[in-house]
Amino acid sequence: MAKPHILQVGPYPQWDEEPLNDAFQVHRYFEAEDKHAFLTQVGPQVRGIATRGELGANRAMIEACPNLEVISVYGVGYDAVDLPACRERSIRVTNTPDVLTNDVADLGIAMMLVQSRGMIGAETWVKDGSWAAKGLYPLKRRVWGRKAGILGLGRIGFEVAKRLKGFDMDIAYSDVSAKPYAEGMEFISDPVALAQRSDFLFVTLAASAETRHIVGKDVIAALGPEGMLINISRASNIDEEALLEALESRKLGSAALDVFEGEPKLNPRFLALDNVLLQPHHASGTVETRKAMGQLVRDNLTAHFDGRALLTPVI
Repeated sequence: MAKPHILQVGPYPQWDEEPLNDAFQVHRYFEAEDKHAFLTQVGPQVRGIATRGELGANRAMIEACPNLEVISVYGVGYDAVDLPACRERSIRVTNTPDVLTNDVADLGIAMMLVQSRGMIGAETWVKDGSWAAKGLYPLKRRVWGRKAGILGLGRIGFEVAKRLKGFDMDIAYSDVSAKPYAEGMEFISDPVALAQRSDFLFVTLAASAETRHIVGKDVIAALGPEGMLINISRASNIDEEALLEALESRKLGSAALDVFEGEPKLNPRFLALDNVLLQPHHASGTVETRKAMGQLVRDNLTAHFDGRALLTPVI
């Protein structure tokens, strides 16, 4: 039986590349010098697309594959996939939720701790001889017992909340509605009001047209000069221009960010700041989780071509 033809949009770890090539006829889009010509040539053969969350599949790519049936996303975010184009042609879309939830939550908590306690600067203080020459490192702020806000209490937001409870924090959240599983947490529908009562504001909601720049000037101003913004969701959820202005003027205390507009080429203004922790979009970046993500990408593709139900459908 002939292998289904799939378009691979970006590279995967070697442990995923080999089984992907064993199971499918793979066309490696990311290796093509002339991508338009490549799509013109292979597009009619393609029945599936294997992509990554940040790469997605735009309308032009989808339209270049007239026999496309399914798009399997390596990542929980699928906002870079043109869903309207997929719905028009009944193209199925899957992602990899759950398998990365705990690692993303772990990194969010780690970012809060590292930034609040100044751990990056403290290591430099030791290594550059400042400890010996200047004495004790400047005092930082505690984490335990303070107020945390979670914007988006889905899978990842809930796991963040579970970890915050271990620090005896006063937790509130915003979402489209109150959640029955949010025991012991205050529901605040307005993101501005949530930010106003928070020392730490975690952004963990899914990205969509409706959530674009949901963290804008008003939310950032409400968080204030003592507050910390932590983003482990998608860059589009935050108005970066408003964030940069607030960080530069100290109207916002600090930020810890794992995602950026235009990444990996982030705005160079971030690099000049001493009140922001920058991470290279690696919240799911553990060996265990990445292997599970790759397996789920392949399992969804295999299920589709075998005529079985998709494991984690988006549409």
